[in-house]
Amino acid sequence: MAIAPFASTNTTSVSLEAQRFIKYNTSDDELFRKATSMVQSKNTVVAKVAFMFLTKGPLPLAPLWEKFFAGHEGFYSIYVHSQPSYNETVPESSVFHGRRIPSQPVYWGTTTMIDAEKRLLANALLDISNQRFVLLSESCIPLFNFTTIYKYLINSNLSFLGSFDDPRSPGRGRYNPKMSPSINITDWRKGSQWFEVHRDLALHIVSDTKYYRIFKTHCLPPCYGDEHYIPTLVNILYPELNSNRSITWVDWSRGGPHPAKFGGNQITDEFLNQIRYRSKCLYNGNTVTSVCNLFARKFLPNALGPLLRICPLLLGFNP
Repeated sequence: MAIAPFASTNTTSVSLEAQRFIKYNTSDDELFRKATSMVQSKNTVVAKVAFMFLTKGPLPLAPLWEKFFAGHEGFYSIYVHSQPSYNETVPESSVFHGRRIPSQPVYWGTTTMIDAEKRLLANALLDISNQRFVLLSESCIPLFNFTTIYKYLINSNLSFLGSFDDPRSPGRGRYNPKMSPSINITDWRKGSQWFEVHRDLALHIVSDTKYYRIFKTHCLPPCYGDEHYIPTLVNILYPELNSNRSITWVDWSRGGPHPAKFGGNQITDEFLNQIRYRSKCLYNGNTVTSVCNLFARKFLPNALGPLLRICPLLLGFNP
């Protein structure tokens, strides 16, 4: 199924422009200012989805993503934020070649996670054709083919970000009263780190300094900012822009601080279809659909072989 662009454009020049931006190396503050100053052109033609990978190092599932992206050049952008100490070698033939952005060290449970997310968003905002922004990890996989995911995101009038009031200790129990009066306990929200937002909301997130400073000062472990900062920010300022659900499936049923991991022996058609069609949800506020999750995690490197055998037929892209 072909994807119809919104209008015609020279996608090669846009791609070259994005390539130049991705090498833009400056302070975060200057980067964020540059990103939020980008003016949307009425002649920006082909709307693209920015796929932003926040990783520790390698992308072990890259061959699956290569097949996912194949044939859809001009409708997506890729950005990779990995630890600065990681020295990657990516073949020039890969869609991930040259897609690393200037990065800083990231430590689990600290505001450096938020910094990395905003850094990815800012770099992606520099390409004015990017209209949707998806945060992914190295353990994420797509659950549908590119055309299905692209249309689902581009045609949505809301962002997909989990933001809910959790009365338990991992939710409200992490709230620091020193955040008041700017952030009250009634404002406090929790959600998945793995979000998808449209361009307007991405701009709001990158441009925020007020709430970021509060989080950096008062949200310290066992308060984990990546689970609360964006959900709380959106709840306070822009709730009407959000669907209040994530489109990245993860299994927390086993308990503990980290979700379940899935290896090669667990990858079957039945397992993937259970994830793909496991629930009902609203799309654009009024349409009931069984397509609620577009991505899933955490998949181990040894899941790659079975995924490459099953996914081309199951998801409908070329083997």
